[in-house]
Amino acid sequence: MSVSEIVVQAPAKVNLLIRVLDQLPNGYHNLWSLMHTVDVFDLLRIRLNPDREGLTLTCGDAPLPLDKGNLVYRAAELVLQRADKSVGVDIELTKVIPLSAGLGGGSSDAAATLYGLAHLLGLNWTLSDLCEAGATLGSDIPFFFRAPCAVVRGWGQEVAACSLKGERWVVLVNPGFPIQTKWAYKQLASQRDAVRPLGEFTKRVDRELSLSWEEVIGIMENDFEAPLFPFYPILGFIKDTLLSFGAQAALLSGSGATVFGVFHTQEEARQASTRLRRDTSWRIFDIPMGSTDLPHDAIHVGSSSQVSKM
Repeated sequence: MSVSEIVVQAPAKVNLLIRVLDQLPNGYHNLWSLMHTVDVFDLLRIRLNPDREGLTLTCGDAPLPLDKGNLVYRAAELVLQRADKSVGVDIELTKVIPLSAGLGGGSSDAAATLYGLAHLLGLNWTLSDLCEAGATLGSDIPFFFRAPCAVVRGWGQEVAACSLKGERWVVLVNPGFPIQTKWAYKQLASQRDAVRPLGEFTKRVDRELSLSWEEVIGIMENDFEAPLFPFYPILGFIKDTLLSFGAQAALLSGSGATVFGVFHTQEEARQASTRLRRDTSWRIFDIPMGSTDLPHDAIHVGSSSQVSKM
């Protein structure tokens, strides 16, 4: 019996290192980033509807567009166009990942939609097919098909899976306000005179695509911190607080506004998150770094009674 419904968990990501390089003619910037998923998930339920044609998208109470203004809608539309299919598709998106938070929630949701709908339609798309389709929609989407850890270059379309040895826990702290990515890039461009070249560490990672947490802890950096922290001093305060609570390293993720701390053990992460929750209304997650299998792994293909993890 053919599967008519699939549930896909779409993970958040953090940038363990992000360098913003020169601007390209297409408006994007060249990047070099080490990205890793974390175990916070949005949930997408995708159904084929035999009673009608066209797409419907619902997002619960999340303040998101339900049409082409939503990456999920555009991802589903792209799959149907490439498959030359005229079928009814109902998508129910349950948001857990904070919006405009530097955690890649919209991109991950789009990647989950590409994967889930392509599977339901029996398209047999390869990993390369999914990455190529994702790159036409947004710069972070291909990463989620190489998760949990990858080096991302160019404007996000060049992705190489990377081995990161060891385990760590992370505390995510979202202060409750969004930072728009375009605005963040504008601030970065206006506040620097030149682009600092990549160092020897990034070149070695490009060659070996393997490193340890001990190495990563010492080189974590984010080019957006310097231009954004003066506008939002609370972000620097959160970073300093995480470090004072025992984080081995703390960093702004992407263009913010989420700040995360890396902890050696679950207990240390739980203790820090408990202390943070006492006096704030911030959204706080204490979770392991992601270890989810890639979505093309057949073991994660699910029917309506199963869940498929990205």
